[in-house]
Amino acid sequence: MTSLVQPARVFVDPFEGTRAAVEARRWVWPLLILALCVSASGTLYSLRWDAAPDVIRELQATGEMNGLSEADLTDKIQTASRKALVGGIAKGVFVMPLMALLLACVLWVVSWLFDRPSPFERLLSAAALALLPIALYHLIFTVCAAAQHTLTSARALQLVPSHLGVVLQGLSPKMVRVATAVDFFNLWSVVLLGLGFSAATGMSRGRAVLLTVVMYAMYAGVVMIGLPGMGGGR
Repeated sequence: MTSLVQPARVFVDPFEGTRAAVEARRWVWPLLILALCVSASGTLYSLRWDAAPDVIRELQATGEMNGLSEADLTDKIQTASRKALVGGIAKGVFVMPLMALLLACVLWVVSWLFDRPSPFERLLSAAALALLPIALYHLIFTVCAAAQHTLTSARALQLVPSHLGVVLQGLSPKMVRVATAVDFFNLWSVVLLGLGFSAATGMSRGRAVLLTVVMYAMYAGVVMIGLPGMGGGR
């Protein structure tokens, strides 16, 4: 029971809870919780998702809609729904644990660069604990999705309004991407990651949190803002 309660302390006592969990190398339960919550949200989304508008819009954009029979259209809609279900479950079972592992590897490299060596299990614990707010987001999304009769992809993006992109209106596509990066759950994870890195390496909390904030800013600048902009957005 301690192995489950200890990681959960990060929600009520992030400073000491994170330190204790990292020192005890608690990473199994956080990863299990993350996988379960993400899989649940993906499953509920696929069950509530009305795939027809998105499939039709995509077919019209590619020109495949012309001459398509009603039976073929129905088949494509059903296929899209099945893919969403499988993809949602796979994201929780495979993608998120791999993300935690990759994040731990990044922390290992950073600890080496700053001459702050630490056992990899502690860094993995810091990474897994930092993703618990993401698990909480998906849990909230699951509850909200369960209360919906149907969901469109646009509605799903606004179901849990946690970033500035939902609040601010009239922004350009580029500024929307910037505002989306300012996400409550992401920033919460960044702070926990800094606290976990501090507990694992002995770096001061303030310096560790500042370091992870800079790392997130670099990640958001490349992955959330830069790359989508290269795809045609301005």
